[in-house]
Amino acid sequence: MIDRLAVFGATGDLSARYLLPGLAALRAAGQLGDGFQLTCADLANWDDERFRGWAAAQLDHHGATWPVDAREAIIDSAHYRRADITDADDVASVVAGAGPVAVYLALPPALFPVAIQALHRAGLPPGSRIVLEKPFGEDLDSAVELNRLLADLVPERAVFRVDHFLAMSTVQNVLGSRLANRVLEPIWNSTHIAEVEIVWDETLTLEGRASYYDGVGALKDMVQNHLLQLLCLVAMEPPITIGERDLRDRKLDVLRSVRPLTGDEVLRRTRRARYLPGRIGDRDVPAYVDEEGVDPGRRTETFAEVELVLDCWRWSGTTFRLRSGKALGTDRKEVAVRFRPVPYVPFGHHGEALPNVLRFGLEPECVTLDLTGIGSHARTFVPLALTAQMEPPDLPAYGRLLLDVLNGDPTLSIRGDEAEEAWRILAPVLSAWSRGLVPLEEYPAGSDGPTPRGVQ
Repeated sequence: MIDRLAVFGATGDLSARYLLPGLAALRAAGQLGDGFQLTCADLANWDDERFRGWAAAQLDHHGATWPVDAREAIIDSAHYRRADITDADDVASVVAGAGPVAVYLALPPALFPVAIQALHRAGLPPGSRIVLEKPFGEDLDSAVELNRLLADLVPERAVFRVDHFLAMSTVQNVLGSRLANRVLEPIWNSTHIAEVEIVWDETLTLEGRASYYDGVGALKDMVQNHLLQLLCLVAMEPPITIGERDLRDRKLDVLRSVRPLTGDEVLRRTRRARYLPGRIGDRDVPAYVDEEGVDPGRRTETFAEVELVLDCWRWSGTTFRLRSGKALGTDRKEVAVRFRPVPYVPFGHHGEALPNVLRFGLEPECVTLDLTGIGSHARTFVPLALTAQMEPPDLPAYGRLLLDVLNGDPTLSIRGDEAEEAWRILAPVLSAWSRGLVPLEEYPAGSDGPTPRGVQ
């Protein structure tokens, strides 16, 4: 296990909300010892004392569920260095030390190439690892180039292209439920499943992240990485093991089977939109273009929807709909597996026998099976919902992610060829959207999103 972690971009939102609390969770679980060292680097002209004060405030706000002694241990282990990620001498001063180091690039994707080049010039101790946040690159060409730069720096097994969705216990339960239950696997195919919806709709707006989000948008921020990874877990063939090679090979098979969208299909099977002024709960929300830090000329979408089909025996005829939106009226974060309706219902029943839906709730974590049964009145169909609440995970997603990095287990990270295939799938969409071929719709903040097609 590596006992040194160096974080570049350490004063940003990612460190505050996720990395510091994740480390506190590991310390509370006994996964980090007294010898753990945390080196934090950024452009701010701070010293150890100021950074530790900032980190303590962030942990009080975002990591208050973890014991005080665990939080204090992480703060005490932290040292701050002012460093320019493009300067090899600055980078060398951060990663220097005895033994290997895990380098976490908590940076905007546009800085990844120069950061990797600086790390190459600075030199990394043998056995070191490098961690990159999503999105991995900005398009297919940039992802290919990033993979080339990384291959010159460290072996593939030492590269962690992280997606914290894969570390969420409910996301892993998507695969676990279908493979560990005989009742599901025989019907897990297009003969029985008509559609799979993978949805991450949220009431949150930008929350101070305009500098990042306005240059990315919903398609790159959510669909290209998180939701495509969920697609892989739903659609993959059963792996021989849940080991690093077998699991990622089967995920790659899914991505390679996604049929590329033609020009006409991009128009029919994709949507993009951004929010107008509105009200969410008890707060008024300005239009996206009026949010601080947003450049209206970029025409960045806050809602993205893509319909995909897979060219393979198991899923021929099933539609996979991936959707994510911000500033919506309700939070809906789930994988919904919609089964085909029954072929025949005995004559004389009242009501409708609705198709079954298996829902994997991501936040909050739960599993629900929507069925049809007989109600209190004879021969009357009523909906039935069987719901199981999940036990809270022993580690938060970023705690699990960081533990895998320090232990050198890349199973839940994204392999280089996976990252490239994900960009290949969305390349025609990005091209059409950039040329304005798909209209940028609008929806009021606090609504259900853009009006469904065909509805006036």
